[in-house]
Amino acid sequence: MGTEKRDYGKQFMGWTLLLVGVAVGAVAVGLRRWSPALLGAAAVLLVPWTVVLGLTLPADTEVRNWSVAWIGLDVLMAAGCAATALLGLRGNPRARLTASATAAVAVLDAWFDMTTARPGAELTQAVACAVAEATLAAVCVRLAVTDRPAPRE
Repeated sequence: MGTEKRDYGKQFMGWTLLLVGVAVGAVAVGLRRWSPALLGAAAVLLVPWTVVLGLTLPADTEVRNWSVAWIGLDVLMAAGCAATALLGLRGNPRARLTASATAAVAVLDAWFDMTTARPGAELTQAVACAVAEATLAAVCVRLAVTDRPAPRE
């Protein structure tokens, strides 16, 4: 095992929260009227978890499959744009759902671009990418909240 230090308590807590989240999600889907209350409870429970992460995560770390993670975000964003475009051109109201998901991915990508960039040219490039991704997210949010269906041709 080498000199790796493992924090099994933190891993256990993370897996427990994941399983609780899945269970709550399954119940929430079945009980629509309880969904807002369950989401509120999840928001409250995430506060102490975020504090635990802030106190225990290392400031830096070595990451495996770094390029796959970044490429994966861009593939998700491209797939979301494509799905939203296709559904929107067909006048399908589900385009609002894919637009919403694509906006979330764009914001996530911008966040990771900005927070992982080194100062200097890398950060300048990350800011430029974040502006483009924020614009994409704004367009997607606009599409997601509009009451008018896209025109059919």
